[in-house]
Amino acid sequence: MRPMPPGVRIILITTIACYLLQTGTGDGMISSFALWPLGSNFMPWQLVTYAFLHGSIMHIAFNMYGLWLFGREVEYMLGRRVFLQLYFASVISAGMMQLLATGYSGGDYPTIGASGGVFGVLLAFGMFFPNRVIMLLIPPIPMPARMFVVLYAGMELILGVTGTEAGVAHFAHLGGMIGGYLVIRHWRRGRGGRRN
Repeated sequence: MRPMPPGVRIILITTIACYLLQTGTGDGMISSFALWPLGSNFMPWQLVTYAFLHGSIMHIAFNMYGLWLFGREVEYMLGRRVFLQLYFASVISAGMMQLLATGYSGGDYPTIGASGGVFGVLLAFGMFFPNRVIMLLIPPIPMPARMFVVLYAGMELILGVTGTEAGVAHFAHLGGMIGGYLVIRHWRRGRGGRRN
């Protein structure tokens, strides 16, 4: 197994350190660094900082596992600089989508978590390795990465539209995929449209 690439390692270490700091400071970091709706407690830096905060140990564990699982090969494909661009573009586009969603619904609650960035990385993995088999955990069903990404995106759209699973930012997840797609498209154009 190849060593963990630097971009993934930087995000993992920084996110875990922020979570530990968050647990030691209570709600102080949430009020300043979580993503608040426009007109509430919103500040521009929150479009990035919200991704370093998490609601529970399981929340951060699933996000960092997804980043580790899919991000390593994506970073080996793109290189550190473009990988970090992809991740943070996904985080920002997820945050913008969440602002639109809360503006439409009238919600006045903060959003936290790296899921938007992870969803952008997941989309990149599905685009670069479409036929790689992914084994689902529950139920244990193998499927190609491309099918997994399409089904996951479809499920997020349905859950977002129907309002199922309250407290989960489904539209932010889709926004993360949009940001990831835009960076990959730009990267491919810069390489003359060549694909690996």
